[in-house]
Amino acid sequence: MGPHAGIPPVVPLLPMRSLLFNVAQAIGIVLFADFVAGIVHWLEDAYGTEDTPLVGSRLIRPNIVHHHFPRHFTKLSWWQSSRDLVLVGALLLAAGWWWGFLSWQLWLFVTLSANANQIHKWAHRTRAENGPVISFLQDIRLLQTPRHHALHHTDPKNTFYCPITTLLNPVLEKIQFWPRAEALIARVTGIEHRADTSNRGQGPGPAWLEEFRPASARARALRAAESTPATVTPFAPCPTPPAAKACDCARCPARDRNRCAKFTGKLAA
Repeated sequence: MGPHAGIPPVVPLLPMRSLLFNVAQAIGIVLFADFVAGIVHWLEDAYGTEDTPLVGSRLIRPNIVHHHFPRHFTKLSWWQSSRDLVLVGALLLAAGWWWGFLSWQLWLFVTLSANANQIHKWAHRTRAENGPVISFLQDIRLLQTPRHHALHHTDPKNTFYCPITTLLNPVLEKIQFWPRAEALIARVTGIEHRADTSNRGQGPGPAWLEEFRPASARARALRAAESTPATVTPFAPCPTPPAAKACDCARCPARDRNRCAKFTGKLAA
């Protein structure tokens, strides 16, 4: 037996370094996909209107609906909410294949980016709707949680745009990335952040939003309108007659309501 018998062999450091490097790359790609999705989300929320050519009806209008009625988003299928991102992802993969850099890094970025709206949607659904797997991934913070995303839907709704993780938004808030980006755009182009009519005090929203209002919300509004008591204009009391002039009961507006003490006294007599 040799002098080193019983000592386990030394694990080569190169494979371990390669593994750590790949893990670091994967984390970086996840954060980059989150950032890109946040940029797109911010542009949809902050600029343009539903009448903007090319993107108005397809991108900005759904975002206006989403801010007014966040749960409407959960009624859409995966394809309805992800088809635009899938198309862009397919173009990226085609370009990667054409230029010879179709790597696992690109596949990971495209997969996450194509499902950014779906991950966003999970943050609006209940645990029962998401099921145990998605709920578990949210619990361990691998996916963005509903509590985290709720910060974006808190007035004035101009923060926490990144929809995939819970890691990037606090960093961007710390460095004030979004207000600084908007200030730069305003300084260069003169274009300001679009007014959000879903914020309290900035409505009402466009009339076409009514077609998206949930039936439960319409029912609550109808019940509130029916339960509001009619406004009754208080009847003016009979004025005190001047000392030199007797009260004219025939012309007193309080007579019909029996509020004139003089008139009701006559009735009692």
